Amino acid sequence: MHAIFYRVQILFFCNLAHTTKIMKIIRFKNEISAAIKGFKERGKTIGFVPTMGALHDGHKALVTRCVSENDICIVSIFVNPTQFNNIVDLEKYPRNLERDAEMLEKAGCKLIFAPNPEEIYDSVEMSNQFSFDFNGLDKVMEGKFRPGHFNGVVQIVSKLFSLIQPDKAYFGEKDFQQLAIIHHMVKVLNFKVKIIDCPIVREPSGLALSSRNERLTEAQRKNAVEISKVLIESRNFAPKLSPKELTEWIINKMNTVPDLKVEYYEIVNSKSLQILDSWTEPAVGCIAVFCGEVRLIDNIRYNS
Repeated sequence: MHAIFYRVQILFFCNLAHTTKIMKIIRFKNEISAAIKGFKERGKTIGFVPTMGALHDGHKALVTRCVSENDICIVSIFVNPTQFNNIVDLEKYPRNLERDAEMLEKAGCKLIFAPNPEEIYDSVEMSNQFSFDFNGLDKVMEGKFRPGHFNGVVQIVSKLFSLIQPDKAYFGEKDFQQLAIIHHMVKVLNFKVKIIDCPIVREPSGLALSSRNERLTEAQRKNAVEISKVLIESRNFAPKLSPKELTEWIINKMNTVPDLKVEYYEIVNSKSLQILDSWTEPAVGCIAVFCGEVRLIDNIRYNS
């Protein structure tokens, strides 16, 4: 009898110890606000990684850095409907909260905020486009081909920053234009958060990690590797060709690869995102490519 009692007691404390390490998933704004208040009252620093889920090693790198630099790491998982201008793309976006949570817990994340759209937006917000002064950052590249996309990005990130009140927030450089806009938003709206730019994480092949890679067939994935290969090769020609000439070379070469069709390639100032006609300013080349029906983005720095 005593042996059974002690065994049950040991199992209880083992389970209790385990549950104290388990990450919490919160779905409601009032609950996340209460949790944040508790962290702040205890003087904890908060790091934040906003995501739309379907997490991969690129996200894991952001979370790992966030965990190492803050007392508390919070990750949001929210497929934001207001930044999709293609309803089919929104419907096809992969969702797997259970798998994402498992990855995040192993990475050291303490809290996931995973609300439903109705918790974030009221009916008026869902039916009217959010408006923001981007100072021209939204007129090129992604903004040109995805009208309204960045309005939705700023809308959701500003809401999340207001809720989470992070000390630091972590974003990947693969979404280069988005990152420039986030920096601008923080300045304009006077958020007290430090934006941490994190390098692109790639597969061993060179393909930039993306949630959309899951939709590629095996053959398409092999062809998609040519995106990074061509961009890296283009560095050899940057001093010899003008930005316009190099842009044409990249587009023409990329379009010869089976399955690939360039939507845009632009060489722009890495701060203003304005198209360059010389190499006298810090330059980054940004690309969007359709691989079959899957839209992929990537970028490369030339002289910055």
